[in-house]
Amino acid sequence: MVLQNTFSGNPLDRSGDLRNDAEWIASQRRHPRATCLVLWEGRVLVEPFEDGERLVWLSFEHALDLVKDRDLFLGLWKDIPAFAIEFEGSIDPTSGPCEHMGRFVELREAAAILSAQEAAMAGEAKVLFDWRRRHGFCSACGKATEQASGGWRRVCRACGTEHFPRVDPVVIMLPVYKGGDEPVALLGRQPQWPKGRMSALAGFLEPAESIEEACAREVKEEAGLTVTSVKYHSSQPWPFPSQLMVGLIAEVDSNEAVPDHSELEAVIWLTRAEARALVDGSHPDLIAPPPFAIAHQLISSWAYGED
Repeated sequence: MVLQNTFSGNPLDRSGDLRNDAEWIASQRRHPRATCLVLWEGRVLVEPFEDGERLVWLSFEHALDLVKDRDLFLGLWKDIPAFAIEFEGSIDPTSGPCEHMGRFVELREAAAILSAQEAAMAGEAKVLFDWRRRHGFCSACGKATEQASGGWRRVCRACGTEHFPRVDPVVIMLPVYKGGDEPVALLGRQPQWPKGRMSALAGFLEPAESIEEACAREVKEEAGLTVTSVKYHSSQPWPFPSQLMVGLIAEVDSNEAVPDHSELEAVIWLTRAEARALVDGSHPDLIAPPPFAIAHQLISSWAYGED
């Protein structure tokens, strides 16, 4: 891949067909080299190394001694099964069973310190545990569901309904206007963000809506602009809790943007030179989205010459 955003590039073979075989999953759980990463309420356990912090990997046998019945299968790392466990509750496990193992960090912080591959694996685990917590009961009949396929499926024994992890697609776009003396790109600001933070526009796809239609609708709703063309840039898995960010460059027919104050506090047009100052941190007034966010990559790619 030419561009690989944070939380993508997962090195694991997810074994989508094999994991549906209960006997195969059982054999992976017995594998003598099976390994396991550790989460606590969505945070991941990391430990220091000379080159920075890394995920803590325990033997699966050791992990099961720490946490019972809260594990899931992530995939195969060169034929070695990888699992994840998650502690629940308000008490930090590093004050008890995980003492001296490292520290638990929020995944946004982890994204800034882990390698791309480890961030992707941690994101996978968080998404699956988040989904598991929200789907303990069947949406069809209300009865309790049971884990299957190593955590990738939940089954209602009462009515037979199967439930699978869902992904919510989000369009995230950089509106660009080319009708003036030089091209400019539009950024928006939500009121809850840190002072000076500006970012790309974004919104969820609605049912029976294409990516292009969602892009045009969101730009119209949030900034009052009409989209004339849409160019795909890249995508990003976003495990907060389970989204797929579809990155776009959207050309618009006007530079008369008007923020919809129900979603955006303000909007601003930037030239390429101003956008470069934003992403390299030298802009005197504005702050870019963090580098691990696809919004940062959209702004950067346009700022340095991509149409």
